[in-house]
Amino acid sequence: MSKKDIFKTLIAQKQSEMPFSVIDRDVSLPIDGNEIITIPGVRRCGKSTLMEIAINRLLANGVRKENILWIGFDDERIKYMTAEELDLVLQAYREMYPATELKDVWMFFDELPLVKDWEYFVLRLFKGSCKHIFICGSNASTLSVEMKSALRGWPREVEVWPLSFREYLRFKGVDADSHLEQDKARVQVAFNEYNRLGGMPEPTLMPVLSEKYRKLQDYFDVMLLRDLVEHWQISKPQTVRYFLKRVMTTIASRLSVNAIYREIKASGRKVTKDDLYDWLAWAQSIYLVRKLDVYSRSVKSEISIPGKYYVIDNGLRSAVIPLQSDDDGKQLENTVYLELIRRKGHNAELSYFSGSGECDFVVSEGDEVKRLIQVTWEMSDAETRKREFSGLLEAAKATGCRDLTIITRDEEGEEIRDGLNVKIVPVCRFLLAR
Repeated sequence: MSKKDIFKTLIAQKQSEMPFSVIDRDVSLPIDGNEIITIPGVRRCGKSTLMEIAINRLLANGVRKENILWIGFDDERIKYMTAEELDLVLQAYREMYPATELKDVWMFFDELPLVKDWEYFVLRLFKGSCKHIFICGSNASTLSVEMKSALRGWPREVEVWPLSFREYLRFKGVDADSHLEQDKARVQVAFNEYNRLGGMPEPTLMPVLSEKYRKLQDYFDVMLLRDLVEHWQISKPQTVRYFLKRVMTTIASRLSVNAIYREIKASGRKVTKDDLYDWLAWAQSIYLVRKLDVYSRSVKSEISIPGKYYVIDNGLRSAVIPLQSDDDGKQLENTVYLELIRRKGHNAELSYFSGSGECDFVVSEGDEVKRLIQVTWEMSDAETRKREFSGLLEAAKATGCRDLTIITRDEEGEEIRDGLNVKIVPVCRFLLAR
């Protein structure tokens, strides 16, 4: 079978599956603009599914299946194709639908960056024929910064994250907005699972806990070996594995690369500090971890005070890190961080405050601090309560912000401290707020 015939088969096969049986997400792809849409995000977080959801919307709006072209370039029959052969996709489609102009086609390319020099094909197609192009992929060649560079700044990005808690409840069949006591209890049980097992879509739907962990461990291994070791040609995979696990251990705390460097050197492994800083930067670029800088009006302070790091999914962390006594609190803060990132507007900035005490999250727009948020599992202990309020109030005094919140597992209320109203919010209410 020729490659052109293979493309015809792939196009027809995908069209036969439409509309797709998928669970809706809260984020959506724009389908009414004349744009190249790229979909960056961590592996297996639902990027391809988001394209299927977009196709379902197109069909609901009256677009015919025949006007939708989908090619998955991870098919083994086209594994070694070249950029010059990509035009066969268009030839195959034209032969299937000779009366349809390419300007009226919505094109979805899954794993297209597996083809070397794919970007020249896309740019030629966009400038000359088709204004509805969607591209996603799971390997390291689809890094956000590399996609922008390859497409000369043309694409519009729609970042995809693991499931939010509201999406997680939808996947679990739990009514997030019910006022029935039994449903409220189900929401709390679901949160305990979500905080520990994260929101990767496929593991979320798995009924057996051991299978979830096995799948999440597989995700971590693929990210490590393909997206880091192979992509950047790292010669020390076991050392990289140890380093990443140590970074994931320290979520919600300032990361000392120097301390980890000394540990690795003491074990007899050869590594440089520059290696560790490179690995950390690359781990961020594949969305495995995310950095939170300290809030400061001084660039010098930002550089001198270490950042805190969060992991893209609590389930990935739980699958590769031994259980620790304070994990519930750490992962609660990680859960809140991810939700704040999802909600963050284009002009908003997220940081943490460091002074005599610490405030976990500072939400800013320009020079104005809009909100201060402290996160703790519980505050029944008097010393813990004192510490959490102290850090929050210190940040309020330094920034002038009066919107103060403490997020806990289940405490709810308000307190007046130093003339400021502090809201205490249960995490489920925070996560489900619209």
